[in-house]
Amino acid sequence: MGKDKEKAKAINIQPDQIVESEFGARNPTGSVPKKILFFVPLAWTLFQLWIASPLPFIFDFFVLNSTEARAIHLAFAIFLSFTAFPTFKRSPTSYIPIQDWILGLIGAFCAAYLYLFYEELSGRPGMPTTLDLVVAVVGLILLLEATRRALGPPLMVVASIFILYTFGGQHMPSVIAHKGASLAKGMSHYWLGTEGVFGVALGVSTSMVFMFVLFGALLEAAGAGNYFIRSAFAALGHMRGGPAKAAVVSSGLTGLVSGSSIANVVTTGTFTIPLMKKVGFKAEKAGAVEVACSTNGQLMPPVMGAAAFLMVEYVGISYIEVIKHAFLPAVISYIALVYIVHLEACKMGLEGLERPVIKPFQQKLISFVVTILSLIVIGGITYYGLGWIKGVAGEGTIYIAAILLLLAYLLLLWVACKVPELERDFEIRELPEFGPTVQSGLYFLLPVVVLMWCLTVERFSPGLSAFWATVLMMFIVVTQWPLKKFFRKIQADEAGLYTFKTGFNDLVNGMVSGARNMIGIGVATAAAGIVVGTVTLTGIGLVMTEFVEFISGGNLMLILLFTALISLLLGMGLPTTANYIVVSTLMAPVIVNLGAQNGLIVPLIAVHLFVFYFGILADDTPPVGLAAFAAAGISGGDPIRTGIQGFTYDMRTAILPFMFIFNNQLLLIGLDHWFHVLIVIAGAVLAMLAFASGTQHYFLTRNRIWETVAMLLIALVLFRPGLIWDRIYPPLSEHPPEQIMQFVEEMDPGTALRMELKGENMMTGKEFTKVMMLTIQEGKTGEDRLAEIGFAIRNEDHKILIDNVIFGSEAEKMGIDFDQEIINIQMPNRRPYMEWMYVPAVGLYLLIAFLQRKRRKRESPEPLAAA
Repeated sequence: MGKDKEKAKAINIQPDQIVESEFGARNPTGSVPKKILFFVPLAWTLFQLWIASPLPFIFDFFVLNSTEARAIHLAFAIFLSFTAFPTFKRSPTSYIPIQDWILGLIGAFCAAYLYLFYEELSGRPGMPTTLDLVVAVVGLILLLEATRRALGPPLMVVASIFILYTFGGQHMPSVIAHKGASLAKGMSHYWLGTEGVFGVALGVSTSMVFMFVLFGALLEAAGAGNYFIRSAFAALGHMRGGPAKAAVVSSGLTGLVSGSSIANVVTTGTFTIPLMKKVGFKAEKAGAVEVACSTNGQLMPPVMGAAAFLMVEYVGISYIEVIKHAFLPAVISYIALVYIVHLEACKMGLEGLERPVIKPFQQKLISFVVTILSLIVIGGITYYGLGWIKGVAGEGTIYIAAILLLLAYLLLLWVACKVPELERDFEIRELPEFGPTVQSGLYFLLPVVVLMWCLTVERFSPGLSAFWATVLMMFIVVTQWPLKKFFRKIQADEAGLYTFKTGFNDLVNGMVSGARNMIGIGVATAAAGIVVGTVTLTGIGLVMTEFVEFISGGNLMLILLFTALISLLLGMGLPTTANYIVVSTLMAPVIVNLGAQNGLIVPLIAVHLFVFYFGILADDTPPVGLAAFAAAGISGGDPIRTGIQGFTYDMRTAILPFMFIFNNQLLLIGLDHWFHVLIVIAGAVLAMLAFASGTQHYFLTRNRIWETVAMLLIALVLFRPGLIWDRIYPPLSEHPPEQIMQFVEEMDPGTALRMELKGENMMTGKEFTKVMMLTIQEGKTGEDRLAEIGFAIRNEDHKILIDNVIFGSEAEKMGIDFDQEIINIQMPNRRPYMEWMYVPAVGLYLLIAFLQRKRRKRESPEPLAAA
């Protein structure tokens, strides 16, 4: 590691610097500043726990509405941005200058202004006083500075450009010009209302994201991070390129609760990168593997770098639906990365770490089967057992469940004490033994079980679910050491770490760490709200749509490609949360509008995942690629080469959004039954492995050119079987618009009415056509059902025109307007399942495997290179 640190210094990127950038770079020596930077984050955490809990309503004390809570949340974030982060890299870190104290307090006051004067502001909407305007202007400037300190210049620059565009719209080029906004209108929109800084994004940060970040911080404080990493190494470290495979899995586990790809890199990379280099990976490739799996960690449910909670608000579906749709692409992307690592190891002839104990195959098989069966039995008992108790005990279920949970915790902790305590060394020197390693921390999974139970069964909100999981995690952090002392029968004079004081210190430090990890996210969501506010105030979203339409010439694939590239550019240098807010606000409407004009109806969740994927890929894309710089600082490799190599590994991630835009089944949408689900999952996994093999030019041995082309073709067919199937069996048939009433009356409520409309853009005067998909509502007649959707029709000059659009209805929200003409009605055709295309694709897959197996036997005695 000494050489690695020297190389890191040479390129001015050090692991310590990267870690500091995540939660604050100052470490003042004075007792008063040190205490303030300790107790203010602690107070922030206590505040968040209070508003997340049912306690305010139980005691009817300090009950806050969402706007008041957002104001206090941002006040903490801004104050800590000025006190925990120095002005510049060369500014002092051992003390806090007086000007930073002053700026922090002023910024906190400006943020808390909406809480302190909430009633007065609500009584004069749109009519700000001079004091209101001064507070808003000063607050906006200090928010930009806080963002620069906590996250660097990129987001601050982006937000500043959007502010400049708002107030200088009349001086912009004619293509993007608008009439501009007055100071009163702009400040009311940005700061004194809930359309800008204090909008949905900051609300999600306040109500949901903080609790999940705190949950992750407490897991880390309890030792779960070390447990996940060592378990991954114990399971995979002995395989070819084992440390790299373990890096993928451990980064995936860390990514479940991490809100930053950079934090993911430095958390797991300090363990994984040196070990990857030890078994033969070059510095750039070792760093690139860590970068690829850490950026993918932001795509992994349930947190997705906090974007999952924002999607709930932006897309308008439940949190469980977001997780369901995002699950398969994220998982197959990780499976493919493990396979890519395996292929790299095969090409380089690498081996894994030496096993401490080698078990016979039969024993491995029995252990695997017993483990799987145990998980199924435990899952069944938990789900159906608690469901039965709920039906019998009613409101008393919570007490019975708490007792059962306590017993499970004590049992798992007793089991953990049967094996030695996990080492907490910085470096993993030898391969841990799998059984004891996994056994030592199974109780860490209990809060995760509680979280998923609250989300999926109890259907609590994400914030409340995270609160109860966090409460259990706090209990575990405090009690695990004294209970281990009891179970291990450690004497008082030998207690060491095994004391209640250790657990309490871990809890407090975890709470402080969770709050400090939230500083960047808090100011990021607020600053990204400036972008959202600009879009709603100026209509810049329409300009982006017209720009992409112009440069793409209306070609659907070019529209998607340019949208992906712009999302990539917009995401450079931005943290995950702000990244998603910016790209979804600007680019998601582009795909929706231009796709509809080209006959492509895409579920809104698919659109948001599309832009989110490409925004995240900016973290490993040169020249910015912050995650690549972080990994290079640990590996000692070149950061640009690390980023380029990481992006080649992430090509499998870049191809996925294009696939699920055209094949929504990859998001588990439109599947009929469980067998259909299994077929789609199997096809997606095989497709991703084929794509990885094609891009790496290796399967069982090195590919010939035609084999690489065939593998890419197999991936395309498996990912998008409709590309060929739709030409043989058209999915839709067009019908005259006069038949709309007949179809609407015959269709079942809840099914989709698809129709093509023609109209005129009121802003540009251009004629357009677009396809709409509306949900059929209840009603006795066709007229009643159309009225429930929100519009009526009339026949004029042998044309069917839209009439009487109801404000606020589904039709109005979808952009249906008066006098638009219905061109045709598009109805789905009965046709065989398109998954029949899997048969020839899998046949070609097996043919290549057969040929390569024979060729490999002739070329070398290498063992089978299976993933």
